[in-house]
Amino acid sequence: MSPKILVTNDDGVYSTGLKAAYESVADLGEVTISAPAMQQSGVGRSISIFEPLRITKTDIGGVPAHAVGGTPTDSVILGIFTIMKEMPDLILSGFNIGENISTDTITTSGTIGGALEAASYGIPAIAASMQVLEEGQKFDDPRDYHRERFEVAIKVVNRIARNVLKYGMPDSVDLLNINVPYHAEEDTPIEVTRLARKVFKTDVEERHDPRGRPYYWIAGDLIKEEAEGTDVHALMQKEHISITPISLDSTARIEFSEIEKYF
Repeated sequence: MSPKILVTNDDGVYSTGLKAAYESVADLGEVTISAPAMQQSGVGRSISIFEPLRITKTDIGGVPAHAVGGTPTDSVILGIFTIMKEMPDLILSGFNIGENISTDTITTSGTIGGALEAASYGIPAIAASMQVLEEGQKFDDPRDYHRERFEVAIKVVNRIARNVLKYGMPDSVDLLNINVPYHAEEDTPIEVTRLARKVFKTDVEERHDPRGRPYYWIAGDLIKEEAEGTDVHALMQKEHISITPISLDSTARIEFSEIEKYF
């Protein structure tokens, strides 16, 4: 039987990145698209439990899709239990417009959050993101992002997804987090990496409204230099494609006796 594949994202159902994600797995099986109706970047794995959700049938460039009035996690849950009514063989979340690297984004990205939701049911999961050169591009209309920027990424994800369907995931790996550099070419090296500790140097800007009352923007600069072997180093310094294996089990790898002194 043809594999069943679920595709989602966090930039919204009309993002060019979602259409590119569909194209990267379209020849691998029966693909269902269930994605947020609107931009949902930065929501992590949040779930809507205090309000009802609606699904609207739509299409993206002629491809049938389901727009969910909620988060990426909501889209995955409704995609599995309402739209498909069965567990898919693979989920692909992306392509996110903007890199998702380091522990900063692994816990805040809606792209990764949706993939982790599927992984929690034992579904092999892939999250894919495209680097941008200007942070402002992450906040532009995702429908306007240049389609040609995804050509190499589509081929890379197709190859990885094909092999995940063939071999399954390695033991203890729930998610493959893929980040493709802006200037990726056919011969760009692929590097298996670990998560860097941070990628944002957090800052808070205080401003004042016309009545003199303060309000705040959370801001900050990107950290572009990190240790060899990290996703930040591979993507930012070497312009390599980064693949980071992620586990849902966040338990620290220490001797538990180290904790006993605290109680």
